[in-house]
Amino acid sequence: MSAHAFRVGVIGLGQMGRGIAANLDRAGLLAAAFDVAPGAFAAAELSPAVQDASPAAMGETCDTVLFALPATPEIEACLAGPDGLLATERPGQILVDLTTSHPGDTRRVAERVREAGRAYIDCGMTGGAKGAAAGTLTLMAGGEAEALARVRPVLGVIAARVVHVGPSGAGHALKLIHNMVLHTVFLATCEGARAATRAGIDLATTIEVFNAGNARSFVTERRFPDHILSGRFDGRSFVSTFAKDLGLAERFLREIGAPALYGPLTSALLSRAVDEGLGDEDFTRLYEHVEALLAAEGQAAR
Repeated sequence: MSAHAFRVGVIGLGQMGRGIAANLDRAGLLAAAFDVAPGAFAAAELSPAVQDASPAAMGETCDTVLFALPATPEIEACLAGPDGLLATERPGQILVDLTTSHPGDTRRVAERVREAGRAYIDCGMTGGAKGAAAGTLTLMAGGEAEALARVRPVLGVIAARVVHVGPSGAGHALKLIHNMVLHTVFLATCEGARAATRAGIDLATTIEVFNAGNARSFVTERRFPDHILSGRFDGRSFVSTFAKDLGLAERFLREIGAPALYGPLTSALLSRAVDEGLGDEDFTRLYEHVEALLAAEGQAAR
């Protein structure tokens, strides 16, 4: 099926959802969008043909619905009740879960959706708000291969790469592990950069050397130049979001019996940052606070 055969809905018009909806709109695929926040639909500045439709309306009229929401509880709220997406019959509809969620929760919701005659694909996404706006996300998809094949033309509008990583829940499992590694690398890089500054070495010089050597990463190549060295601190994601993701990752690793030290330490540092009132700060601001967080966590561990 070609992409233009789909009528697509997007639920969630936040940092990620706005860019996703805009790309689908430009491709002529977006039929409807929804967000519980007042003014979010208007702020998305979608074309006049796109309806501000409820989940129930999308359940009746859309072939594919993409959820760009925080996690499973928000999706379940959109599915349930007389105003929910599952209130009407639409066999063959494909629901795409772009949240960062616990795989066990994902599998539970996927089974509920399958019982309603729909298909459910969990798609962990990476690339950030900038990638969502550019349509260059990488998606790690879990679910049935046949359903993923049917929806690939739509996902190709918002992503440069879509990788089928396994059955239901696998996409979200890999996303949690991905974020655990990414956020740990970010904090480790902040720790090293602050130490270099204490040693009298300019931050820009430190990042230049990291990028010329084996300490380079996405963090040194993009995060530091674009958002920290620039002084903009505009990574477009909150510390509280990072803490939520790492909390889910830590829980998941415990459940599967995976030995872990770095992930739980990162989770503890992010939880401490939230407890100290940094939850609503852009995550790149952690660079300014990392020494205090590390000192406090070190004291607590003694």
